[in-house]
Amino acid sequence: MGLIDFFEKIEHKEAKTTPAKIGKTAVDAVFTFLYSPKSTTSGGVHIRDGMDLKRTMFQVMIALQLCLAFGTYNIGHQHFVAMGQYMGFIEGFHLKLIHGVIKILPIFLVTHLVGLGIEIFFAAKKGHSVEEGFLVSGPLITLIMPPDVPLWMLAVAVAFAVIIGKEAFGGTGMNIWNVALLARVFIFFAYPTTISGDNVWVSGFETVAAGVTTEYGWMHSIFNVLFGWMGLDEFVSGGAVVNGFTGATPLALANQDGWEAVTSVYSPAQMWWGAIPGSIGETCKPLIILGMLFLIVRGIASWRIIVGAFLGAFLMGMLLNAWGATPFMTVPWYYHMWIGSMLFAIAFMATDPVTAASTNTGKWIYGFMIGFIGIIIRIVNPAYPEGWMLAILFLNTFSALIDHYVFESNMKKRLARA
Repeated sequence: MGLIDFFEKIEHKEAKTTPAKIGKTAVDAVFTFLYSPKSTTSGGVHIRDGMDLKRTMFQVMIALQLCLAFGTYNIGHQHFVAMGQYMGFIEGFHLKLIHGVIKILPIFLVTHLVGLGIEIFFAAKKGHSVEEGFLVSGPLITLIMPPDVPLWMLAVAVAFAVIIGKEAFGGTGMNIWNVALLARVFIFFAYPTTISGDNVWVSGFETVAAGVTTEYGWMHSIFNVLFGWMGLDEFVSGGAVVNGFTGATPLALANQDGWEAVTSVYSPAQMWWGAIPGSIGETCKPLIILGMLFLIVRGIASWRIIVGAFLGAFLMGMLLNAWGATPFMTVPWYYHMWIGSMLFAIAFMATDPVTAASTNTGKWIYGFMIGFIGIIIRIVNPAYPEGWMLAILFLNTFSALIDHYVFESNMKKRLARA
């Protein structure tokens, strides 16, 4: 009880200056993160609903953990495969895991320090507690970034997404666009070479070209001491990218020369299980599916949006397969789940309850259009071989309009019956 008393004492203490308000708001954020609210429903209602906003956000965080763990390890795996070392997925396990942690931890910390810092500032200025929306936005931003994204660019992107995409609209629950996707779209348009090409998907090298060497930093040296004491392999600077290695993602290969170019580098099994370059959290399809099913069972994600998105994507994929005007159009429609971020985007981005349609019929339309338009952008637009980021943000913009027409249609039907 001592810790709770400490937090409650600060909560009831008056803050007059701006720094004091910011400090109090920061402490309150930690308090609400650690403990559930004591308030209950009143007025004759005998059921206490434990699924407040914070608990809802925690459900999504739980669903993301497997993708976060795998993505961290895959950062290290791709790094060593580039040098022709520890080619088996579990070979050099300790080196791959630690390298992944060293790379992902700064991305995670910068994202949360910038994002939460801005939210705490705005909450202090408005005189209310910090809302829990960034509990999900922070990990999502981390997972949709390339492992070698420059940290200063990431900080600018997060600041833009939180200020322009969220606080300008009033905070959590008021934003019309997905905050995590806004961070990525900012980097894409402001620094396009940072989120495309072959170099950003494999960490630890200035460029991913044959003969380019890697140099490890002081954090690797600290772990070398531990590994040496345990008799394990250590990080050795000077390793070079081997001839024939490419940091290209399957999506980039498909865009250039179709499905045959993809399978000449990566097997369908590699793409399914995720041992490929890509954004940190998008590669392992079974773990994404597990997270998606968890959110559906817990009632957090709408299965209507998910099924609708798959139907739209598969229909457009079949139509483009029939057309076959470019090599990318010939990629079998069912393999679009294997490449890129289709599964991750549908499971964790399209289902955002704040920015998605809210009516049942609207969810079907909203999901279907995301899948349909996403495949069009992915295949037909030569400048951007992906599509889900733009498709979801586009439908975010029209989700309220979709619900409006669903309401209008329902009212007309009821009036006709009356």
